[in-house]
Amino acid sequence: MAQAGIHALLGLAVRKWTPARTWLMLGILLGNLLPDTDNLAVAVAVVAKLPTEGLHRTFTHSLFTVIVVIAVFYLVQLIAKRPQWGNLGLGLGIGILMHILLDLLIWFKGVAILWPLPLWLNFWSGVAPPVWWDKLMLPAEFLFFALFFVALDVLARKQKTDGGYRRTLRVWTIIQAALFVIFTVLVYIMSKGFMTIYGALYLLSLGLAIGVILRMRRTVEFAA
Repeated sequence: MAQAGIHALLGLAVRKWTPARTWLMLGILLGNLLPDTDNLAVAVAVVAKLPTEGLHRTFTHSLFTVIVVIAVFYLVQLIAKRPQWGNLGLGLGIGILMHILLDLLIWFKGVAILWPLPLWLNFWSGVAPPVWWDKLMLPAEFLFFALFFVALDVLARKQKTDGGYRRTLRVWTIIQAALFVIFTVLVYIMSKGFMTIYGALYLLSLGLAIGVILRMRRTVEFAA
């Protein structure tokens, strides 16, 4: 998978071309992050000492999931008679699709793009990145979360939105930057226990990013 923060930054980048529909841009940003929540299932399996095979880059990275999400939210829209639910579902579907495509383009492992069918697509089959690169990409998760928060801060300042939250956002940005520095050192010196500590903080950071998006939905959806 590409770093979750990269997915979020890409979602934010398409904002200028996204129609100003209620909850559509919110859905696109959330959809870019939600597929990587399958790491929570991996973490639970590891703690429970259960097999982790088939839990990552499968059910949350499938084109069928995109279709189901859009369809479910469209039905909610019809029942509730509130078009924003359909917009949210469409945005989630677009975001998940963007996530899948980016994983295929810039990551070295396959994606079960037609899950539950046993078809893995990998454009980089046979290419093995150096060990130092694999290690560096782990703490880089925190770096890109920090960069995403910086991008939101800049956007909020430009639009004069979420002014009361920007100070808190800067605190989260500093914490993510600090985690990047700390884990860049630890990944090369810790022989045991690294993934446990790293995995827990990564999941917390992913949840934080989702929470920040929801909290700053006014900034995300603001139409200049």
